[in-house]
Amino acid sequence: MKIRSKPWREKRPPRKILVMRFQALGDTIITLPYLQSLKNQYPDTRLHLLTRKEVSSIPESLELFEKVIAIGGGRNAKIQFVLALLQLPKLWWYNYDAVLDLQNHKISNVIRFLLFPKAWSEFDKYSAYPAGERTRKTIEALGLKNISINSSFQFRKEIHVDQLLMENGWDGISQLVILNPAGNFPSRNWPIENYVQFARLWIGNLSQPVQFVLMLMSQHQDKANRMKQELRNYCIDLSGKTTTIEAFSIIKKSNLVLSEDSGLMHMAWVQGIPTLALFGSTNKDWSAPLGEFSICLDSSDLECGPCMLKDCKYGNNHCLERYSPDFIFTEAKSLLNLN
Repeated sequence: MKIRSKPWREKRPPRKILVMRFQALGDTIITLPYLQSLKNQYPDTRLHLLTRKEVSSIPESLELFEKVIAIGGGRNAKIQFVLALLQLPKLWWYNYDAVLDLQNHKISNVIRFLLFPKAWSEFDKYSAYPAGERTRKTIEALGLKNISINSSFQFRKEIHVDQLLMENGWDGISQLVILNPAGNFPSRNWPIENYVQFARLWIGNLSQPVQFVLMLMSQHQDKANRMKQELRNYCIDLSGKTTTIEAFSIIKKSNLVLSEDSGLMHMAWVQGIPTLALFGSTNKDWSAPLGEFSICLDSSDLECGPCMLKDCKYGNNHCLERYSPDFIFTEAKSLLNLN
């Protein structure tokens, strides 16, 4: 792993650090437990985050950051660049001791250069290591050691989600298990009937009452409808009904998340929620969930995987369909230390 850096050399820790991450929601979420570890070890260090508006709601809700500076522009890099440059007077005024460039692209490189920080480190975009591990190493390259996964996030204000859950069928007692068939491509999808059978195995074999939560995007609403039809009162369908921070908070209340490769999957493991990830054609080297509370089932043991193709070249999604609901149920019980 090659991380370019200018480490912090003073005996005292940095007083103020600018963190930059502009990518998709899941990529931004991955940085949080490592930054929380930094903050816990250096409580007097103030963290500011420069990010995109589309992914700012969760960071803005956490005590972790003193300030979150969000720029618009969507995915348009030219507009992002102009809006980021317009933030420079404010960023100069904050007078950062150090910069953590967890993005490492043209915009973040220019901003870091123009801030002239005493110390900086730059995310390694290309090594075949998980993004979380590369984030950890980037922070440590700044000279801040012993960084680990830390999920002790504190919210600025309480996020009330119980009423939302109850309005959509939660009985207020049952454990919550989140099912997330949200892989973007057919090659990353476990069959819907398998999710249904997994839920029925849980209902029929474990004594604790349970309900299954869906928080799918609009393009997956047909999946939500099918699962709701099959599971009826055991299914709480919140698809299209939650904000990002509400989804983050509901995940925190859950006992388990069974998910395909998606941002919601990252929301789970960074909070220390037992996470069983089904990756199919995805290359897990960069995006697998980390920590002792996660399991990632992927295709790296197969000759054809991980292919990263949108559609299975054999037409049968063998890399995922080989996992039966019984097998996944057993893996889930193992993750939860249940007999």
